[in-house]
Amino acid sequence: MKKSTTKKIYVLDTSVLLFDHNSITSFEDNDVAIPITVLEELDQFKVGNETKNYEAREIIRFLDKLSGNNGLNKWMRIGKGKGKIKVIMDNLSLSNIDAEEIYGSQKNDNKIINAAISLQNEEKTHTVILVSKDINLRLKSKAIGLISEDYETGKVINIKKFAEGLPVIDDIDAQIIQNIYQKNYINEAGILGDKKIANGYYVLNNCTNSVLARYNGVTDKIEKVDKKYVFGIKPRNAEQTFGLNALLNEDIKLVALEGVAGTGKTLLALASALEQKNKYDQIILARPIIPLSNREIGFLPGDAEDKISPYMQPLWDNLTFIKNQFKANEKKGKILQQMQDSGALTITALAFIRGRSLSNSIFIIDEAQNLTPHEVKTIITRAGEGTKVIFTGDINQIDTPYMDEHSNGLTYLIDRLKGNSLFSHIKLEKGERSELANLANEML
Repeated sequence: MKKSTTKKIYVLDTSVLLFDHNSITSFEDNDVAIPITVLEELDQFKVGNETKNYEAREIIRFLDKLSGNNGLNKWMRIGKGKGKIKVIMDNLSLSNIDAEEIYGSQKNDNKIINAAISLQNEEKTHTVILVSKDINLRLKSKAIGLISEDYETGKVINIKKFAEGLPVIDDIDAQIIQNIYQKNYINEAGILGDKKIANGYYVLNNCTNSVLARYNGVTDKIEKVDKKYVFGIKPRNAEQTFGLNALLNEDIKLVALEGVAGTGKTLLALASALEQKNKYDQIILARPIIPLSNREIGFLPGDAEDKISPYMQPLWDNLTFIKNQFKANEKKGKILQQMQDSGALTITALAFIRGRSLSNSIFIIDEAQNLTPHEVKTIITRAGEGTKVIFTGDINQIDTPYMDEHSNGLTYLIDRLKGNSLFSHIKLEKGERSELANLANEML
């Protein structure tokens, strides 16, 4: 949060604490208040294996440790250089505004708003701000005169650079392009100008010829990128060629493939992993489970595998597509089945990965735009020696109510790590699924 000379009190909604259990420490020396209703909601979320359940447990432990033998109904210091914290009630004895009366319901959201209003009337010398990831709660707060903000920590404000397409550098001297073809690399020597970035991919072009290239930030050289087949899959455009180059490069340990549906993100990631099967002990594909129509996974019939199966189907579809590239008696087709049977190739829900340390593995996380920045960090920190992590997703297709293109984990990852020698980001723009899919992406 930005520094300010005015002392503020930030009232945190449940959605903020479930988004980031460290949020309490993110408001510099300003004070933080938690409505009693939020504690009640955290109690409902503390049981389960999903990330929100983990976050609920962590914040509950934090508050318990912080309070010690003291009550939480009085201001106490959060830590050195930080403000104070306390739990507040929704007592409206000093106010003529009642959110429950105005909105005509007994919803917890209205109780949280009332708690902030009550605090505002008690703390006349402070500015009280309700912080929530819930857009509608923020609107309801503002409608009755209460200042409300989104939780900004980890949010990427400038995402215009994410809209940039294939980096094409025109008017390259013909001799430079010829040298790249002959030697497979040349010294960078200012050729890329202000577009130079570690593991950046480029089309170097002039009026007669062009070459696909990657900038190696370690050697300060521009390297030729060749089109390669991987486990029966052929790249259909320059973007996919760049993606495969990063996926097959052992020096690039972390890859983000970003693009709209049908651009081949997951298929390329899986095919490249299979191509490198002899270099790794295990290939793991995972994706977050986003419940449909607000129905949790527990409502679905069957055991754990049956429950997650519908959510994993897109990953199985990609695996089936690769299998279909080979005849039934072909060696690679048999290898695929053997890898599944032995557990060397696993498709699972992301929640089941928590707590594991993944060594000498390729870990592919699909639909990464539905992860929080904290979840992305947690996943990467699970990577042991010899592990490569691949995130795929579309930052404009968020399926969770408390994130957008600015605040999701994939955006955060790309913004923070772009230019690092271990990381590469490739944006796939051209749809290759079908003409119909391209029509939907472009016109609807």
